[in-house]
Amino acid sequence: MTRTIAPRLRTLVLLLITVTGALLAGAGPASAHAALTGSDPAQGVVVDKAPTQVSLTFSEKVAMNDDSLQVLDPKGKNVEVGAPVNPGGTTYAVKLKGGLPKGTYTVAYQVVSADSHPVSGAYTFSIGAPSQTVVSGVGATAGGGVVGALYAVGRYVSYAGFIVLAGGAAFVLACWQRGSGVRAVQRLVVGGWLALTAATLWLLLLRGSYTSSGTVGDVFDLNLLGQVLQTKTGAALVSRLLLLAAAALFIAVLFGAYNRREEPAEKRDLTFGLAVGGVVVAAGLAASWAMAEHASTGLQPGIAMPVDVLHLLAVAAWLGGLTALLVALYRAPAETPVGSAAVHRFSRVAFGSVVVLVATGTYQSWRQLGSWSAFTETRYGQLLLVKIGLVALLVGIAWISRRWAGRLLETAGAKATGKARQREKEREKEQVGSASGKPSGRKAASGDDARAAQLARQRAAVDAARQKRLRDADPNRFGLRRSVLAEAGVAVVLLAVTTWLTQTEPGRTELDAKASTSSSSSSSSASSSSSADSSGALTLDMPFDTGGTDGKGLVRIDLDPARVGGNDMHVYVQRPNGRAFDVPEVKVAFTLEAKKLGPLPVTPDHLTTGHWSAGGVQIPMAGDWKIAVTVRTSDIDQVTVSKNAQIG
Repeated sequence: MTRTIAPRLRTLVLLLITVTGALLAGAGPASAHAALTGSDPAQGVVVDKAPTQVSLTFSEKVAMNDDSLQVLDPKGKNVEVGAPVNPGGTTYAVKLKGGLPKGTYTVAYQVVSADSHPVSGAYTFSIGAPSQTVVSGVGATAGGGVVGALYAVGRYVSYAGFIVLAGGAAFVLACWQRGSGVRAVQRLVVGGWLALTAATLWLLLLRGSYTSSGTVGDVFDLNLLGQVLQTKTGAALVSRLLLLAAAALFIAVLFGAYNRREEPAEKRDLTFGLAVGGVVVAAGLAASWAMAEHASTGLQPGIAMPVDVLHLLAVAAWLGGLTALLVALYRAPAETPVGSAAVHRFSRVAFGSVVVLVATGTYQSWRQLGSWSAFTETRYGQLLLVKIGLVALLVGIAWISRRWAGRLLETAGAKATGKARQREKEREKEQVGSASGKPSGRKAASGDDARAAQLARQRAAVDAARQKRLRDADPNRFGLRRSVLAEAGVAVVLLAVTTWLTQTEPGRTELDAKASTSSSSSSSSASSSSSADSSGALTLDMPFDTGGTDGKGLVRIDLDPARVGGNDMHVYVQRPNGRAFDVPEVKVAFTLEAKKLGPLPVTPDHLTTGHWSAGGVQIPMAGDWKIAVTVRTSDIDQVTVSKNAQIG
């Protein structure tokens, strides 16, 4: 049997590489997990007249409340009037007060994307001229803090509960029907149901605070709870609770009437009914995630949601069944041990689940990334690489488990053949004894019936203990236990990475947002350069190469008005392809070598991806200044580039 495993694994690997390459090569545009793609006024721009409104454009439609869009003046006071409106498409605007003074204004937004995740951010623009601002933060960040951590824990527990509930029940029905009477397995499946139910209620309570204020005190705010129930995510959580009621009935039948049924025909019919009902309930529970998260928005949602349901069901069948098998191997009583046939059946179920996971996971990767570069340039891609590595490790350990299962099956077959031969010899001896007139059975037991029953129970207990010792001493069973335990350990880590992945902005959206930010930054820089002729603003472009991995790029310095006295400085760092480059550190120094003045260090503040700024940069006298920029791309890779320019 083990000889057929290697070709299957090679086929899976080749299928994964081929399909992934084809899909990523033909990737088209998509959106999910909303990102800011444009604004008016634009980020970092200086306008002559105060605007009447501020508008933001996102990559997809978002949900807003009255406080989702705020505009703060240099003193930190709100200057917006009324609630945000949606003039059309994915653009949202808020009106501003009239007669706004000159200075730097902060725009802060906090919205909920169509895939249920909170998205927040801030940027600045100036009226007349930049100024100092007291705005250092915009309050609690949606999706973060203590509430964000509690919400993440709730999501992890809900996924784990679903996997144990659905996978454990599937293991009993498809692989080990005798397990319906094993208390340890019953506790496992019921524990999965309790965990999923409690986590769903917990998420429902946390949801309002998670997407708005982010404070623990708002968790039990009934007004927020009422708002949550009107959202897509709230409807999904309520639907999950209703389906869990049906799952409770399924569990009661599985561990009640089904366990007590002994007639083969009746048990077969009940098995079929439970299998159909269980698949329907499990698919409904999986759909409660698909209908409210990444799969429900963006590219091909009509295909993505069924694929997401299949992916979750395959995960549950594999990892949930693995957990049930582990419990059975360690906790099953001696009188009802998990047999080699059950292990072999689960091995086939697990292999089928891996095939489904490869197909659905490849499609999901293409849909959420869209390009090979997104694997390394986005957090989603990096987490996905970690997940792929863990899945590969899990498949490798599973292959070892299949080998132990094969050996266990062969050993069990040999033992069964030996026992059959032994029974045949015993029957022959009994027949010979009967023909010679000798007694063939034991003498009738005398004495008290209760005493005889007690002795029988003691003999049965001793025999069961002996069988358990023999079973535990089997090297094949011991090896299977260790490999399954290792699989379960990797599965716990894999589930944590998957939970984190579902809360991370997809790679497609992140790259699109960076491209939009870079375009707007370039446009702002172009506008500054256009006005440089008349205002004296200075723009310098300096290529750099730190020598490390991903160490090449371009740094642009904008100095306005480039004269003696105070100046506003903006620093833009871009990759060779023009996209914004968020390096760890940027420092600038000014030196007037003719007067032996300097270097005068300036450490700009980080505003957004690839953009730094510093106000009030003092140039003490006119001359040919050397402007040196130090760019650090990693802990050890940095370089200093410089250019000379006439200032003043």
